Amino acid sequence: MTPKVTAKKTAAKKPVAPKAAAKKIVAKKPAIKKTVARSAAAKPATKKTPVKKTAVKKIAVKKQAARPAKPQEPKGIPEQLRDAALKILEERQAEEIVTVPLAGRSSVADYLIIASGRAGRQITAIADYLQDAFVKTGAGHVRIEGKSEANWVLIDAGDVIVHLFRPEVRHYYDLDAIYANAKAAPR
Repeated sequence: MTPKVTAKKTAAKKPVAPKAAAKKIVAKKPAIKKTVARSAAAKPATKKTPVKKTAVKKIAVKKQAARPAKPQEPKGIPEQLRDAALKILEERQAEEIVTVPLAGRSSVADYLIIASGRAGRQITAIADYLQDAFVKTGAGHVRIEGKSEANWVLIDAGDVIVHLFRPEVRHYYDLDAIYANAKAAPR
């Protein structure tokens, strides 16, 4: 005889009530929060902050010790005006810049600067920039002569006098030769 194969009846699954499902989710969430709280409590936050501060202090001390102490002379107004003028002349592409130190040799000014521009518009623009720089640096009254023709423009800031020339006019008047005895310093 052949054995009969009988199918087992599967038990009917009972639908899970929505309240029971909500309880399971709620039960899992607090467990996650507790583990996060435990891991945060396990890390000491106070140890990191002082370590960083002390490390920064040590680096700052090392940098200060590495710098050699340079005795710096405070710059007076004439030197500040001269530096401002030279910066403007270089930025605005003036040519053949010559600085003549007159301190102790003349009561008119401490420095004389001679430079050339390629065109009248460039010379006029440089004169305007120099006037603004001198006023910002602290020169009380800045006078400009010859700006309308722009062949030879003179900017007088008191302690510093700047002569701006077109190349052919500079060659004609040859101020460089006049001040050659004052030991002109080419820049």
